[in-house]
Amino acid sequence: MPTPRRSQISLTDTPYYHCISRCVRRAFLCGVDPYSQKSYEHRRQWVEDRLYFLASLFAIDICAYAVMSNHTHLVLHIQKNKPPTQITE
Repeated sequence: MPTPRRSQISLTDTPYYHCISRCVRRAFLCGVDPYSQKSYEHRRQWVEDRLYFLASLFAIDICAYAVMSNHTHLVLHIQKNKPPTQITE
């Protein structure tokens, strides 16, 4: 049975978290797909722009990130006392 997020995140233990997101079924996020020879490199900037946009809305700082061909790695810092931001997109 999955653990609820409120039980997984503990700011008293650490405000830093390493998050990974992977593509499924051999899908490519960025780079050249070796099976179809199609380039998806244009998506890398989309992902980076979206990460920074979302970090500006929430109480999260991006400490480090890597956008790989089929997954991303993020090291995030949660700001406990950051005021909420209005969404203007």
